[in-house]
Formats: sequence, C-alpha cells, structure tokens
Amino acid sequence: MAVGARDYIDKLLVEKYSQEKVDNHDADGMTSKVSADDMLNAMNTSANNYRNMLLLNQRLTMVCYGVVAKSAKYNASDSAA
Repeated sequence: MAVGARDYIDKLLVEKYSQEKVDNHDADGMTSKVSADDMLNAMNTSANNYRNMLLLNQRLTMVCYGVVAKSAKYNASDSAA
C-alpha cells in the first residue's frame, strides 16, 4: 500500500505543505487535565450503576413473569386430543 499523493490536487497540496513546520507539542498540552483516580472512580461508579440496572431489570422481568402466570386463566376444553 503506497503512501502519498493519488491525484494532481493531492500532489499540489503535498508540495505546498511539505516545508511547513508545526510546533504544538508543548508540555501543558501533554499533561492530563483529569486525575487518573477521578477517571477510574467515575468509570467504576458507571459500571456499578449499569450492573445494578441489569440486576433490577432481571428481577423485574421475573416478577412480571410471575404476575402473568398467576393471572392466567386456563379453561378446560371439551375436545381433548
């Protein structure tokens, strides 16, 4: 797989910007603005909330199954096979 200009416009852009110098790697830009502990705590809280939601959803599903099963009325049919 080749890297470089594929058509005439790309070639002109490469020639135009090939000599440009960019210096945006200052020390302030490379340091994190958020503490790693704060980020991990937020991720842990989010995971715990999601886990609790899944458990609650599972319990609610089982309760709903129980309510439907108890409220079902079965009628005996006269034409049993």
